[in-house]
Amino acid sequence: MQDTNRTMIKIYRKLTEEQIKRNVVFSSCLSVDSDEHNTIHEVFSLPLSKQTKTHFDDNQEEIRKLKDDKFFNDSRFKYNIIRQ
Repeated sequence: MQDTNRTMIKIYRKLTEEQIKRNVVFSSCLSVDSDEHNTIHEVFSLPLSKQTKTHFDDNQEEIRKLKDDKFFNDSRFKYNIIRQ
């Protein structure tokens, strides 16, 4: 019998050195296990001299959406691996 009404588990990790070098400020990966081998969605920072309030607000909205994984409850994914 298949498990129904399953809620995703969030795993929080630090950004990798490689992500930091690329100015990533947040990443999310939906996975069937606790490894990050599926598509990784990343949010990038602009250099301070180029940041605008709109860019900052857009980033915050994108991060909020990536953290909200309720849509994927009961899917084949079990984990939302978040790096920030």
